[in-house]
Amino acid sequence: MDNELTKRLMDAVDRRFDEQASFLAELSSHPSTRGNEQSAQAFMADNLRDCGYQTDSWEIDVNDIAHLPGFSPVIGNYENAVNVVGTHHSQTHQGKSLILNGHIDVVPVGPLDMWDSPPFEPRTEDGFMYGRGVGDMKAGLAANLYALRALKDLGYQPAANVYFQSVVEEECTGNGALACLQRGYRADAALIPEPFAEKLISAQIGVIWFQVHLKGKPVHVLEAGSGFNAIEASLPLLAALKTLEQRWNSAGHTHPHYDHHDHPLNLNIGKIEGGDWASSVPAWCCFDVRMGIYPGQDIAAAKAEIEACLHDAARDDIYLGKNPPEIIYHGFLAEGYCLADHDKPDTRQAVSALEKAHLSVTGNPLQQTTVTATTDARFFGLYADTPALVYGPAADAIHGFNERVDLESVRRTTQSIALFIAHWCGLEKP
Repeated sequence: MDNELTKRLMDAVDRRFDEQASFLAELSSHPSTRGNEQSAQAFMADNLRDCGYQTDSWEIDVNDIAHLPGFSPVIGNYENAVNVVGTHHSQTHQGKSLILNGHIDVVPVGPLDMWDSPPFEPRTEDGFMYGRGVGDMKAGLAANLYALRALKDLGYQPAANVYFQSVVEEECTGNGALACLQRGYRADAALIPEPFAEKLISAQIGVIWFQVHLKGKPVHVLEAGSGFNAIEASLPLLAALKTLEQRWNSAGHTHPHYDHHDHPLNLNIGKIEGGDWASSVPAWCCFDVRMGIYPGQDIAAAKAEIEACLHDAARDDIYLGKNPPEIIYHGFLAEGYCLADHDKPDTRQAVSALEKAHLSVTGNPLQQTTVTATTDARFFGLYADTPALVYGPAADAIHGFNERVDLESVRRTTQSIALFIAHWCGLEKP
């Protein structure tokens, strides 16, 4: 692609960027937490149709995907869990096909009084947009869409099929992306603009979610010594899990892509509940756990080690030894993924195309990094033999209070994606 077309594409992104920022603000005003994604998805579908894409919207059916590799179990149902895919059909098929993937779901906001402004009323200040989901990852969805709009504004379209995916469930299972694979959407590469500061993710960890349920012996607090406190019983189990975390992060248990990380595998106790009354010894306790695993680490073996850790800790307790904890897996059973291990011609070509695009926009070589989180890239890389490039804008406080995204980074990311599409897919006239 010549320098003139490169500049024209970048200028086309610039001309629409105020519109893009307004789109991002409107998209982020939809409170698309788990089970509440429908209005945001309808908004995405409308905009894809406006861009000339054929849209496919469907409700995920667990029965369609439960047997597939990469499936993660869920608690509850998928009523109204809707995916949206917009499809561009090339006339010439001269280039390589592409999936542009992003997730519409966002995590809960927590206490509203700990935000500086309402999380679903996006605001812009000093070059940043604030709000839940603006960074993770609605800015990425906006970048994908407006990269395509920039091509259209110049009278071009991709010279290969493009599948624009707006999926649910990324924050807890990844089953939205899996449902896209089950529905038959395949391409030569996938691009996922997650907010990792304009760096290419070379490796990501896997994740296991589970709940631990404990039963106590309820009595009136006046005879507390004759009962068994299920909440207090959780404490030695939490300590045992922290010891397991330390062991998995210790020397001899590392992964080549994570040798430079002091602590790549993070354990998080994300939620705990228990008891019914301040004057009653608690009869129950439940806590939710997230544990990281290395790429290539066997999930079944990791689960067995987790279960042994908890049961060993319980065995030392007089009551828990007879009433062991119940472990329920729900949410992520996600393998790690290394783009660097996907060393095939298509992978090298896709990375090269992104490197050229990034260099043209920023003037700097594309950096690669590893992350201690997971993304939907694993579905494409592990189960569809498709190189998955994770590359998106800079954002702060994702999953936290006052989440924000750097708008100039969003602009550059959009330009890079537009140039990447031009390199990878080629261009044709409608």
